Amino acid sequence: MSFVPPGSGWPDDPATPETPVAHDPAEVAELADACRTLGELTARQSVCRACPRLVAWREEVATVKRRAFAEETYWGRPIAGWGSEEPRLLIVGLAPAAHGGNRTGRIFTGDRSGDWLFASLHRTGWAAQETSTYAGDGQELLGARMLASVRCAPPANKPLPEERAACFPWLVREVELVAGSTRVIVALGGFAWQALWPALREAGYALPKARPPFGHGVEVDLRYGEAAVKLIGCYHPSQQNTFTGRVTAPMLDQIFRRATEV
Repeated sequence: MSFVPPGSGWPDDPATPETPVAHDPAEVAELADACRTLGELTARQSVCRACPRLVAWREEVATVKRRAFAEETYWGRPIAGWGSEEPRLLIVGLAPAAHGGNRTGRIFTGDRSGDWLFASLHRTGWAAQETSTYAGDGQELLGARMLASVRCAPPANKPLPEERAACFPWLVREVELVAGSTRVIVALGGFAWQALWPALREAGYALPKARPPFGHGVEVDLRYGEAAVKLIGCYHPSQQNTFTGRVTAPMLDQIFRRATEV
């Protein structure tokens, strides 16, 4: 086995041999709803086996590996959210990269998208370092937390509708657990934008009746109890977007400086 088994003692592994494992969507919903802390949620997410196709793919990638990482042990499991437990800023993406988060055990860590994202977060005061290369590298999110809508690396970066639905309760519960401090939510890409609306509603946010179409810099005013919350759309810093110039460093900085203003 060349990926990290649950409860192995690997750095930052939240699971223990006693952590309950979800094997189907019904168990995901039950276990997510029962979580009372982020630590409990993180541990349960990290051992989820509810989607057979995703389990097979993430473990195959972690075994076959990319040549550049042939000597590394891959995480090869679901990737939980990380960062502040009382974030002012919540950043939501699509899913871990096969040789990024699926390798390092931390979302947006060790891949090209993360290189762009963390550089911008560092320039705008939301991250302690300009790079995030592996769990335990000293990187910290400063008043921010990031997570993925789907917690396992999917083939071709395209989770199936039923896989998105199975993972949805993890997303809802994490959004709910940090809602008391969150004042800005940045959706990286159209999929995260779409996934967030029902998750925010389930978590108790008051939403506008009409859902605006996704776009870079689109802002929506929400409420959580008495608190005003801003949802902001941001083009995903994928290689396709950065190579073509659809996303530039100033465009990312614009979003996260706006988050600071809010």
